[in-house]
Amino acid sequence: MNYAIDKKLFHVGELSEEQPQPTQFQPNPFKKGEPPEPLSFEVVVTAEATEKQKKTGVVQVNIPGFSAVKLFCDEQIPIGDDTAPPPLAYLCAGIGFCLLTHMTDIYTARKINIKSLKLEQRVGFQTNLSNMRQLGHTTDGKTEYIETHVLIDSDEPEERIRELMEEAENACMAHFALRNPIPWQSRLLHNGKEIINHSG
Repeated sequence: MNYAIDKKLFHVGELSEEQPQPTQFQPNPFKKGEPPEPLSFEVVVTAEATEKQKKTGVVQVNIPGFSAVKLFCDEQIPIGDDTAPPPLAYLCAGIGFCLLTHMTDIYTARKINIKSLKLEQRVGFQTNLSNMRQLGHTTDGKTEYIETHVLIDSDEPEERIRELMEEAENACMAHFALRNPIPWQSRLLHNGKEIINHSG
């Protein structure tokens, strides 16, 4: 979808006719579980850096019914051209939207009467990118905190709304990753040769 802001094109994303085409792994097929087994699925992303700070990526949720989406990414002026959201905007929005998805799904399934559901969130980051590299230091960054506020208007009893929030937090896969150590792997290939393989 394109947004015209101050006569400038701000490009967020569009439907992709092509699926992500990873070369370093074989995507796992969608596995629909029979209750009480959970379903297993993946989100696959392939991305490419182009000019300056512009990046494009194709993302696909492998659950049937989800379309592949081409996303655009950039950074602020003068580092980038401010033509698309930065990576951390997608990260933070994804965390908030994921929780809202689960809350909406749960209150619909439980027939909980909700008049309005809103979320306010802030995530703190730290980086020395802007000052230390010029002095010859390596760049370091970290996530310092995440703070989520859910605002619900409803005539339902407090206990029912509390149970809604607790179930949604336990169901939200993004929040699970924030709260729990999960296996990770990071590889670097230089001219087709693996030179870094980190995991934990």
